[in-house]
Amino acid sequence: QVQLVESGGGLVQPGGSLRLSCVVTGEFYQISTMGWYRQAPGKERELVATISRDLVTNSADSVKGRFTISRDDAKNSVYLQMSSLKPEDSAVYYCHAQVTVITTYSVLANSYWGQGTQVTVAS
Repeated sequence: QVQLVESGGGLVQPGGSLRLSCVVTGEFYQISTMGWYRQAPGKERELVATISRDLVTNSADSVKGRFTISRDDAKNSVYLQMSSLKPEDSAVYYCHAQVTVITTYSVLANSYWGQGTQVTVAS
């Protein structure tokens, strides 16, 4: 069973920094795209940033210049370095991975989600 485990969330003051980590475990051929999404109370889950296997990144306009996504394929991990944090960044952050599974009959891309980690930015 493929599982994603997030860590690194917590309470931080405005302007501070935080680093989130996500590790993917289980049986799979490779991880294609990984990313981070977040959901604040009363709002829909939104994309924060994604990173492909060839290291092409995409991020929301609201976090550009402040958040940096990276990955370590040797560790099957993805990270989100957050700086200059704002109160509006407060949310539950979810790790996502698109995993490629190859069988005798097909090549499939399956999506997996982590449990989420709380990030609270407040004084």
